[in-house]
Amino acid sequence: MTALADRPASSAPGAKPRRDEDPRNPKHRLAALFDEGSIELISTDDLSGMLAAVGTMHGTPAVAFCSDATVMGGAMGADGCRVVVDAYERALADGVPIIGLWHSGGARLPEGVLSLHAVGEIFAVMTRASGRIAQLSVVLGPAAGGAAYGPALTDIVIMGPEGRVFVTGPEVVRSVTGEDVDMLRLGGPEPHGRRSGVVHVVATTEREALDRARALGALLGSQGSLDVAAVADRDLGVHFPESAKRAYDVHPIVDDLLDDATGIELHQRWAPNITTTLGRFGGRTVGVIANNPLRLGGCLDSTSAEKAARFVRMCDAFGVPLLVVVDVPGYLPGVGQEWDGVVRRGAKLLHAFAEATVPRVTLVTRKVYGGAYIAMNSRALGATRVFAWPTAEVAVMGAVAAVRILHRRKLAEVAPDVRPQVEAELADEHARIAGGLDRAIELGVVDEVITPEQTRSALARAIADAPDRRGAHGNIPL
Repeated sequence: MTALADRPASSAPGAKPRRDEDPRNPKHRLAALFDEGSIELISTDDLSGMLAAVGTMHGTPAVAFCSDATVMGGAMGADGCRVVVDAYERALADGVPIIGLWHSGGARLPEGVLSLHAVGEIFAVMTRASGRIAQLSVVLGPAAGGAAYGPALTDIVIMGPEGRVFVTGPEVVRSVTGEDVDMLRLGGPEPHGRRSGVVHVVATTEREALDRARALGALLGSQGSLDVAAVADRDLGVHFPESAKRAYDVHPIVDDLLDDATGIELHQRWAPNITTTLGRFGGRTVGVIANNPLRLGGCLDSTSAEKAARFVRMCDAFGVPLLVVVDVPGYLPGVGQEWDGVVRRGAKLLHAFAEATVPRVTLVTRKVYGGAYIAMNSRALGATRVFAWPTAEVAVMGAVAAVRILHRRKLAEVAPDVRPQVEAELADEHARIAGGLDRAIELGVVDEVITPEQTRSALARAIADAPDRRGAHGNIPL
C-alpha cells in the first residue's frame, strides 16, 4: 500500500480519492472477486454506473457485475441496467453462476420512468434465470429501492459490514412515519441477518464477503462427484449428551458429517432452531438441513419451516443432494405461532420436500414426533432413504405425554406420590404397543438402523445409489 506521504494531493485525508484509487471502483472489486489474472471485462468502463466481467472463482467459471459507486452513488440508469441484463444473458448462455456486487442508490432520478423500466428489465431476467443458473448477491454498500429488490430476487445474499438494504431510506421513513432510524438499524446486518431473513451470510469485512461469494459460487457452479470410498466414517455420537433430555448444539455433528472445513451455513442467525448448510461430502456438493435442539428445543416453527423450505427448493433447483438430520419434538405450539402463519408457512416445507427430485436422505438421531415427523423429509414425502440411530424414537408424541392424554382419568385417581412410577409404567407399555422404531422399520418408513460410527458411509452409499436429478422449477424467494 502506498504511504500517505507518497499519495497524490487528491488522496489527502478528507479529500475524495482519485477514481483509480477509490476502493469502490468496480474494477478493483471485480478483480478481488475473481482468481488472480482470470478477469476479462465484458462491458465498457464508463459512466453507466455498472461494470461486468467474466473470470473464475477457485477455478469455476462465472460472470459478475458491479455497481460503480464512484458515479452518482451507483444509481442505475438505462445504460447501467443494460450492462446487468447483458451479463445475465452471457451467464445463461455459458450456464455459469452470476454474482452481483451491489452498492447503489437505486434508479437514477433524472432518467425518471426510463430508469424504472430498465430496472424492471433486470428483475425480469433474474426471474427467467431463477433455477437455471446460481445467482449470488454481495451487498457492499447501501442498496436502496430497485437495488434492494435485485439482491432479494437472487438465491443467496451476502452482506459486508457496510452493506445496507432498504426500499426507502431513513429520511423518507422519518418524514412519512415519524420513526427516527438510521441506515444501520433500518437495513444493516442485524435486521436482515437475524430478523427479516433477507441476508443469508453476514461478513465482518469486504474481503470476507467476497471470499464467501467465491466459495459459494464454486460449490454451486462446480458441484463435483461423490467418491464413496473417500467418505471415512467418524463417530458422530460423541457430540451427543449422555442424557436424552439435554439440549445440544447440532453444528459439530453437521461439521463432522461434511468433508473437513467445507461447510458454509446460510441464515445462521435467522430461525436458528434449524440449520441450513452447503458443503462437500465425499467431494460432492450437498445441502444439510438439521434441527438444532439448542434453540427452541429443536422445534419447528413458522419461520424455520419457511427457511428450510427455501433451502430445499434451492438445492432441488440446482441438483444438490440433501442430507436431513432430524431431532425434533414437533411444532412449537402457541397463539403467536398460529397467528404468524405456522399452517401456511409450514405447508411450504411439506410442499418443498414432496416436490423435490434430488437424492434426499434422512437420518433420525434422537427423536421425531408428530407432524414434524412428516415434514422433515419422511418416507411419505418421498425420501430416498430413511436411517435411524439405535436409540431414536419415532412416534406421534413422547410416550409420557401420550399416556397423560390417553390415561388422564386413571392418573388422576392415583396418589401423587406414586404417580410418576405409574406414568413410567404406562409409558413403557405405550411404547411397546405403539411400536416406535421397530414398528417404523416393519412398516418400511425407516429403512435401516445404523450406528453413529457407520453414518457417513451409509449416507454416501444412499446418495450414490440414487438417480442424479434436479427439479424443473425456479427458486422463488419464499
